Amino acid sequence: MTFHASESRTASIDEALENLCKNGLVFKLDEFYTLQYDHSLLERRRKGNSLANEQMKTAYKAAAILARFPYVKGLAISGSLSKNFAEEKTDIDFFIITAVNRLWIARTILHLFYKLNIFTGRQRWFCLNYYVDEAAQEIVEKNIFTAIEIATLLPMQGKATLANFMKANEWKNNYFPNCKNNTTATPIIKKGPFATLVERLCNGNVGNKLDNWLMHYTDKRWKKKVSQNRKNSKGIAIGMLVDKHYAKPNPGFFQDKIIGLYQAKIDKLEQLQPVLSRAN
Repeated sequence: MTFHASESRTASIDEALENLCKNGLVFKLDEFYTLQYDHSLLERRRKGNSLANEQMKTAYKAAAILARFPYVKGLAISGSLSKNFAEEKTDIDFFIITAVNRLWIARTILHLFYKLNIFTGRQRWFCLNYYVDEAAQEIVEKNIFTAIEIATLLPMQGKATLANFMKANEWKNNYFPNCKNNTTATPIIKKGPFATLVERLCNGNVGNKLDNWLMHYTDKRWKKKVSQNRKNSKGIAIGMLVDKHYAKPNPGFFQDKIIGLYQAKIDKLEQLQPVLSRAN
Protein backbone atom coordinates (compact mmCIF):
# COMPACT_ATOMS: atom_id res chain seq x y z
CA MET A 1 0.00 0.00 0.00
CA THR A 2 1.40 3.39 -1.02
CA PHE A 3 0.20 6.96 -0.92
CA HIS A 4 0.88 9.40 -3.74
CA ALA A 5 0.51 13.15 -3.46
CA SER A 6 1.49 16.02 -5.72
CA GLU A 7 3.97 18.63 -4.49
CA SER A 8 1.20 21.22 -4.21
CA ARG A 9 -0.99 18.85 -2.19
CA THR A 10 1.92 17.93 0.09
CA ALA A 11 2.59 21.62 0.66
CA SER A 12 -1.06 22.17 1.58
CA ILE A 13 -0.94 19.30 4.09
CA ASP A 14 2.27 20.66 5.62
CA GLU A 15 0.71 24.10 5.89
CA ALA A 16 -2.41 22.69 7.55
CA LEU A 17 -0.34 20.71 10.05
CA GLU A 18 1.78 23.76 10.82
CA ASN A 19 -1.38 25.75 11.46
CA LEU A 20 -2.76 23.07 13.79
CA CYS A 21 0.53 22.96 15.70
CA LYS A 22 0.59 26.76 15.97
CA ASN A 23 -2.85 26.71 17.58
CA GLY A 24 -2.04 23.89 19.99
CA LEU A 25 -4.39 21.33 18.48
CA VAL A 26 -1.61 19.06 17.19
CA PHE A 27 1.94 18.59 18.43
CA LYS A 28 5.05 17.60 16.49
CA LEU A 29 7.49 15.31 18.27
CA ASP A 30 10.47 14.70 16.00
CA GLU A 31 9.00 13.23 12.76
CA PHE A 32 5.62 12.36 14.33
CA TYR A 33 2.44 14.36 14.84
CA THR A 34 0.25 13.69 17.87
CA LEU A 35 -2.84 15.06 19.61
CA GLN A 36 -1.04 14.94 22.98
CA TYR A 37 2.26 16.49 24.01
CA ASP A 38 3.57 13.28 25.50
CA HIS A 39 7.07 11.99 24.67
CA SER A 40 6.15 8.53 25.96
CA LEU A 41 3.90 8.21 22.89
CA LEU A 42 6.95 8.81 20.70
CA GLU A 43 8.85 6.00 22.40
CA ARG A 44 5.82 3.68 22.19
CA ARG A 45 5.37 4.38 18.47
CA ARG A 46 9.00 3.67 17.64
CA LYS A 47 8.99 0.47 19.66
CA GLY A 48 5.73 -0.56 17.99
CA ASN A 49 7.17 0.08 14.52
CA SER A 50 10.24 -2.00 15.34
CA LEU A 51 8.16 -4.90 16.69
CA ALA A 52 5.92 -4.74 13.61
CA ASN A 53 8.93 -5.16 11.34
CA GLU A 54 9.90 -8.28 13.29
CA GLN A 55 6.37 -9.70 13.32
CA MET A 56 6.01 -9.27 9.56
CA LYS A 57 8.63 -11.99 9.13
CA THR A 58 6.33 -14.35 11.03
CA ALA A 59 3.28 -13.04 9.13
CA TYR A 60 4.76 -14.07 5.78
CA LYS A 61 5.37 -17.59 7.11
CA ALA A 62 1.85 -17.80 8.56
CA ALA A 63 0.30 -16.59 5.31
CA ALA A 64 2.19 -19.20 3.30
CA ILE A 65 0.79 -21.90 5.60
CA LEU A 66 -2.80 -20.65 5.46
CA ALA A 67 -2.72 -20.25 1.69
CA ARG A 68 -2.36 -24.02 1.28
CA PHE A 69 -5.70 -24.75 2.96
CA PRO A 70 -8.78 -25.73 0.90
CA TYR A 71 -10.70 -22.98 -0.87
CA VAL A 72 -8.46 -20.13 0.34
CA LYS A 73 -8.07 -17.76 -2.62
CA GLY A 74 -6.58 -14.62 -1.07
CA LEU A 75 -4.93 -13.50 2.17
CA ALA A 76 -4.01 -10.06 3.49
CA ILE A 77 -2.81 -8.69 6.83
CA SER A 78 -5.23 -6.36 8.63
CA GLY A 79 -5.41 -4.94 12.16
CA SER A 80 -2.64 -3.03 13.91
CA LEU A 81 0.14 -4.89 12.12
CA SER A 82 -1.09 -3.54 8.78
CA LYS A 83 -0.59 -0.06 10.26
CA ASN A 84 3.06 -0.91 11.02
CA PHE A 85 2.47 -1.20 14.77
CA ALA A 86 2.72 -4.15 17.14
CA GLU A 87 3.21 -5.01 20.78
CA GLU A 88 4.69 -8.10 22.40
CA LYS A 89 1.38 -10.00 22.33
CA THR A 90 -0.18 -8.52 19.20
CA ASP A 91 -2.21 -10.98 17.13
CA ILE A 92 -1.48 -11.40 13.42
CA ASP A 93 -4.89 -10.60 11.93
CA PHE A 94 -5.78 -12.06 8.54
CA PHE A 95 -8.41 -10.99 6.03
CA ILE A 96 -9.41 -14.08 4.03
CA ILE A 97 -11.10 -14.46 0.64
CA THR A 98 -12.46 -17.91 -0.20
CA ALA A 99 -13.88 -19.66 -3.23
CA VAL A 100 -17.56 -18.97 -4.00
CA ASN A 101 -20.01 -20.93 -1.80
CA ARG A 102 -17.22 -22.64 0.10
CA LEU A 103 -16.54 -20.03 2.76
CA TRP A 104 -17.89 -22.11 5.63
CA ILE A 105 -15.97 -25.23 4.74
CA ALA A 106 -12.79 -23.15 4.47
CA ARG A 107 -13.52 -21.29 7.71
CA THR A 108 -14.26 -24.46 9.68
CA ILE A 109 -11.03 -26.15 8.62
CA LEU A 110 -9.02 -23.01 9.35
CA HIS A 111 -10.73 -22.62 12.74
CA LEU A 112 -9.83 -26.20 13.68
CA PHE A 113 -6.23 -25.48 12.66
CA TYR A 114 -6.31 -22.34 14.83
CA LYS A 115 -7.54 -24.36 17.82
CA LEU A 116 -4.82 -26.97 17.34
CA ASN A 117 -2.23 -24.25 17.68
CA ILE A 118 -3.11 -23.97 21.36
CA PHE A 119 -0.62 -26.82 21.77
CA THR A 120 2.11 -25.09 19.75
CA GLY A 121 1.75 -21.67 21.37
CA ARG A 122 1.27 -20.10 17.94
CA GLN A 123 -2.41 -19.13 18.08
CA ARG A 124 -1.52 -15.44 17.78
CA TRP A 125 0.00 -16.21 14.37
CA PHE A 126 -3.40 -17.11 12.96
CA CYS A 127 -6.12 -14.67 14.01
CA LEU A 128 -8.85 -15.35 11.43
CA ASN A 129 -11.88 -13.14 12.04
CA TYR A 130 -12.96 -11.65 8.70
CA TYR A 131 -13.95 -13.73 5.68
CA VAL A 132 -15.59 -12.96 2.35
CA ASP A 133 -15.93 -15.17 -0.69
CA GLU A 134 -15.32 -14.21 -4.30
CA ALA A 135 -19.03 -13.55 -4.87
CA ALA A 136 -19.19 -10.77 -2.26
CA GLN A 137 -15.91 -8.90 -2.36
CA GLU A 138 -17.39 -5.41 -2.15
CA ILE A 139 -17.53 -4.32 1.50
CA VAL A 140 -21.06 -3.15 2.30
CA GLU A 141 -20.20 -0.85 5.22
CA LYS A 142 -18.73 2.12 3.38
CA ASN A 143 -17.33 4.45 6.04
CA ILE A 144 -14.04 5.91 7.29
CA PHE A 145 -13.34 2.82 9.44
CA THR A 146 -13.66 0.25 6.64
CA ALA A 147 -11.94 2.60 4.17
CA ILE A 148 -8.88 2.71 6.47
CA GLU A 149 -8.91 -1.07 6.86
CA ILE A 150 -9.00 -1.59 3.09
CA ALA A 151 -6.42 1.10 2.39
CA THR A 152 -3.97 -0.44 4.86
CA LEU A 153 -4.43 -4.10 3.95
CA LEU A 154 -1.10 -5.78 3.22
CA PRO A 155 -1.50 -8.34 0.39
CA MET A 156 0.17 -11.65 1.29
CA GLN A 157 -1.11 -14.46 -0.95
CA GLY A 158 -3.44 -14.72 -3.97
CA LYS A 159 -2.41 -12.05 -6.46
CA ALA A 160 -5.40 -12.12 -8.84
CA THR A 161 -8.04 -12.49 -6.14
CA LEU A 162 -6.69 -9.58 -4.08
CA ALA A 163 -6.44 -7.42 -7.20
CA ASN A 164 -10.14 -8.11 -7.86
CA PHE A 165 -10.97 -7.26 -4.26
CA MET A 166 -9.21 -3.90 -4.49
CA LYS A 167 -11.02 -3.14 -7.73
CA ALA A 168 -14.38 -4.02 -6.14
CA ASN A 169 -13.66 -1.58 -3.31
CA GLU A 170 -12.42 1.45 -5.19
CA TRP A 171 -15.05 3.43 -3.26
CA LYS A 172 -12.39 3.76 -0.56
CA ASN A 173 -10.74 6.33 -2.87
CA ASN A 174 -13.50 8.73 -1.85
CA TYR A 175 -11.75 8.80 1.52
CA PHE A 176 -8.16 8.20 0.39
CA PRO A 177 -7.79 9.32 -3.26
CA ASN A 178 -4.00 8.99 -3.20
CA CYS A 179 -3.90 5.46 -1.81
CA LYS A 180 -2.87 2.63 -4.14
CA ASN A 181 -2.94 -1.00 -2.95
CA ASN A 182 -0.19 -2.73 -4.90
CA THR A 183 -0.67 -6.47 -5.45
CA THR A 184 1.88 -6.96 -8.24
CA ALA A 185 4.41 -8.66 -5.96
CA THR A 186 1.83 -10.88 -4.23
CA PRO A 187 2.50 -14.63 -4.68
CA ILE A 188 0.09 -16.85 -6.59
CA ILE A 189 -1.41 -19.53 -4.35
CA LYS A 190 -0.36 -23.10 -5.11
CA LYS A 191 -2.31 -25.89 -3.41
CA GLY A 192 -0.87 -29.07 -1.95
CA PRO A 193 -2.30 -32.62 -1.88
CA PHE A 194 -4.54 -32.06 1.18
CA ALA A 195 -6.32 -29.01 -0.26
CA THR A 196 -6.65 -30.62 -3.67
CA LEU A 197 -8.25 -33.74 -2.17
CA VAL A 198 -10.72 -31.80 0.00
CA GLU A 199 -11.73 -29.59 -2.90
CA ARG A 200 -12.37 -32.62 -5.15
CA LEU A 201 -14.53 -34.24 -2.48
CA CYS A 202 -16.53 -31.09 -1.75
CA ASN A 203 -16.96 -29.50 -5.18
CA GLY A 204 -20.37 -31.06 -5.88
CA ASN A 205 -23.73 -31.19 -4.14
CA VAL A 206 -22.16 -32.76 -1.06
CA GLY A 207 -20.03 -29.64 -0.66
CA ASN A 208 -23.05 -27.36 -1.10
CA LYS A 209 -24.98 -29.14 1.64
CA LEU A 210 -21.97 -29.27 3.96
CA ASP A 211 -21.21 -25.58 3.51
CA ASN A 212 -24.84 -24.64 4.27
CA TRP A 213 -24.95 -26.86 7.35
CA LEU A 214 -21.71 -25.40 8.72
CA MET A 215 -23.03 -21.87 8.17
CA HIS A 216 -26.23 -22.53 10.12
CA TYR A 217 -24.38 -24.41 12.87
CA THR A 218 -21.87 -21.58 13.32
CA ASP A 219 -24.62 -18.95 13.30
CA LYS A 220 -26.44 -20.81 16.07
CA ARG A 221 -23.28 -21.03 18.20
CA TRP A 222 -22.49 -17.33 17.80
CA LYS A 223 -26.03 -16.24 18.64
CA LYS A 224 -25.69 -18.21 21.87
CA LYS A 225 -22.41 -16.44 22.68
CA VAL A 226 -24.01 -13.04 22.09
CA SER A 227 -26.99 -13.94 24.30
CA GLN A 228 -24.50 -14.80 27.06
CA ASN A 229 -22.75 -11.40 26.65
CA ARG A 230 -19.44 -13.11 25.99
CA LYS A 231 -16.34 -10.90 25.62
CA ASN A 232 -12.94 -11.41 24.06
CA SER A 233 -9.58 -11.24 25.85
CA LYS A 234 -9.59 -7.45 25.46
CA GLY A 235 -12.96 -7.07 27.18
CA ILE A 236 -14.84 -6.22 23.96
CA ALA A 237 -18.26 -7.79 23.40
CA ILE A 238 -18.09 -10.43 20.67
CA GLY A 239 -20.51 -10.83 17.81
CA MET A 240 -20.38 -12.09 14.25
CA LEU A 241 -22.46 -11.40 11.15
CA VAL A 242 -23.15 -14.65 9.32
CA ASP A 243 -24.07 -14.94 5.64
CA LYS A 244 -23.52 -17.39 2.81
CA HIS A 245 -20.82 -15.12 1.40
CA TYR A 246 -19.23 -13.54 4.48
CA ALA A 247 -18.34 -14.02 8.14
CA LYS A 248 -17.26 -10.85 9.89
CA PRO A 249 -17.32 -9.11 13.27
CA ASN A 250 -20.57 -7.33 14.04
CA PRO A 251 -19.81 -3.61 13.45
CA GLY A 252 -22.14 -2.66 16.30
CA PHE A 253 -19.69 -4.13 18.82
CA PHE A 254 -16.55 -2.16 17.90
CA GLN A 255 -16.65 -0.36 14.57
CA ASP A 256 -19.54 1.94 15.50
CA LYS A 257 -17.79 2.95 18.73
CA ILE A 258 -14.61 3.94 16.87
CA ILE A 259 -16.56 5.90 14.26
CA GLY A 260 -18.40 7.70 17.06
CA LEU A 261 -15.14 8.71 18.74
CA TYR A 262 -13.74 9.88 15.41
CA GLN A 263 -16.82 11.96 14.65
CA ALA A 264 -16.65 13.56 18.12
CA LYS A 265 -13.10 14.72 17.40
CA ILE A 266 -14.12 16.09 13.99
CA ASP A 267 -17.05 17.96 15.58
CA LYS A 268 -14.69 19.49 18.15
CA LEU A 269 -12.33 20.70 15.42
CA GLU A 270 -15.23 22.16 13.44
CA GLN A 271 -16.37 24.07 16.53
CA LEU A 272 -12.87 25.53 16.86
CA GLN A 273 -12.59 26.48 13.17
CA PRO A 274 -14.14 30.00 13.54
CA VAL A 275 -11.73 30.70 16.41
CA LEU A 276 -8.77 29.54 14.33
CA SER A 277 -9.90 31.65 11.36
CA ARG A 278 -10.01 34.80 13.49
CA ALA A 279 -6.62 33.97 15.01
CA ASN A 280 -5.06 33.76 11.55
